[in-house]
Amino acid sequence: MLNRALKLLRTYHQYTQVELARRLGISNSYLSELEKGDKTPGLDLLERYSEVFKMPVSSILLFSESINEDRKPGAKLRVAAADKILRLLEWLQERDAVERAA
Repeated sequence: MLNRALKLLRTYHQYTQVELARRLGISNSYLSELEKGDKTPGLDLLERYSEVFKMPVSSILLFSESINEDRKPGAKLRVAAADKILRLLEWLQERDAVERAA
């Protein structure tokens, strides 16, 4: 889910991949791989995301939790809630794009 959250952050703030990659100091192709879920960002890169979007790394990581049998009982619920929040934000973003295009 982290890849979806990173892409959503970028598109919500209306950055192109090229613009954000430049601000983060990474290549556009690497940013594309992050957003597809092919690569996982390190803590240093998440800290740069945190600076660019002015939000704590912990908020970004909220969306990266994965379901694991060793987790506490509430972990599955947190992951489901994070997924629902992401879906809602993605829906709002798509709706705004349609309204801008009209």
